[in-house]
Amino acid sequence: MTPPRLARRLGTGSAVTIGLGSMIGAGVFAAFAPAARAAGAGLLVGLAIAAVVAYCNATSSARLAARYPASGGTYVYGRERLGPFWGYLAGWGFVVGKTASCAAMALTVAAYALPDAGQPARAAVAVAAVLALTALNYFGVQKSVVATRVVVAVVLVVLALVVTAAAVGGDTGNLTWTPGTTSAFGVLQSAGLLFFAFAGYARIATLGEEVREPARTIPRAIPIALGITLVVYAAVAVAVLAALGPVATAAAPDPLAAAAAGWPWLVPVVRVGAALAALGSLLALVLGVSRTTLAMARDGHLPRTLAAIHPRHQVPHHAEIAVGVTVATLAALVDLRGAIGFSSFAVLVYYAIANASAWTLRRDEGRPPRVVPAVGLVGCLVLAVTLPVASVVVGSAVLAAGALLWLVRHPRPERP
Repeated sequence: MTPPRLARRLGTGSAVTIGLGSMIGAGVFAAFAPAARAAGAGLLVGLAIAAVVAYCNATSSARLAARYPASGGTYVYGRERLGPFWGYLAGWGFVVGKTASCAAMALTVAAYALPDAGQPARAAVAVAAVLALTALNYFGVQKSVVATRVVVAVVLVVLALVVTAAAVGGDTGNLTWTPGTTSAFGVLQSAGLLFFAFAGYARIATLGEEVREPARTIPRAIPIALGITLVVYAAVAVAVLAALGPVATAAAPDPLAAAAAGWPWLVPVVRVGAALAALGSLLALVLGVSRTTLAMARDGHLPRTLAAIHPRHQVPHHAEIAVGVTVATLAALVDLRGAIGFSSFAVLVYYAIANASAWTLRRDEGRPPRVVPAVGLVGCLVLAVTLPVASVVVGSAVLAAGALLWLVRHPRPERP
């Protein structure tokens, strides 16, 4: 029996909006400080490296999504091109890593909304945010797109004000970086940390089953969303470094608010924008995780009840409820604001599998130039191993646990 399918309701504009909501989110407010600690002003080089790797990943993902327009993203591509194990490993890393990232985004909302409150109050706000967005997703992806469009518009206005305020009092001398003052390893580590902020374009691919004309829409929407995000991030990075310098940027818990300190009225506005950005990221993350959960449940890697499609709202409602409850529980019990490194490691492995999958495409299947998946694969692996040691160790352990579960359930190797 053919499982029920999701309705195709998203056009290019809606797909771009979801991608922007995923990328122009909490990462831009949080990622520059750890990147500056790793590389100083060399974080601008790290940003360029992250953008190149992200472009390769986006191109490979777009070609694969056009070929396989189903929910699940790289879980589906790895399964179809490399074999069931590699698809499963990609899906495992994505669901586990992004579930932790969802909880971190919820706690980021609380941290900016209640900067002086204690942990119990912040946890309560985080749980409320998760439950509210889960309810929004439950009633249809179109409502999620409308909410994301509002969030993206507000955040872009806030970032434009920050760039303007920082430019007024900035010093271009703070942008000077001399190779040798920071190690190449530090620059690569900053690239890996900044990659966390770019990774949202995968949400367009994971929603492939809900996109109209996916062979045309997805390859257009992904590079558009990535290009807009790169321009925004480059402008913000230059403005923040010019205003604060590398040392102050590295030390600031909220570098964008610090960069806007010359305009005191703007600081609370930046905090509101950061909370909204985290909400937008959380909304898009829950969408992506629930769709990958749906695809894995269809194949029996997760309980099959999670593959249920709501007959009216046309969403994977069981998967969305399960993801929402899990994230809310984590946000209530554990402080996961340090999950950026772990999430980056899992996502880089996810995209390494995507690039390996794209390498196997034939020319008549829309294969990108060979250099694209090659650079993407090598770049993902290099950035993954240069992340903080704790992130690499925990990420490797989680992937190993997933692989062990696979081997227990599938003792005989399966071929593509």
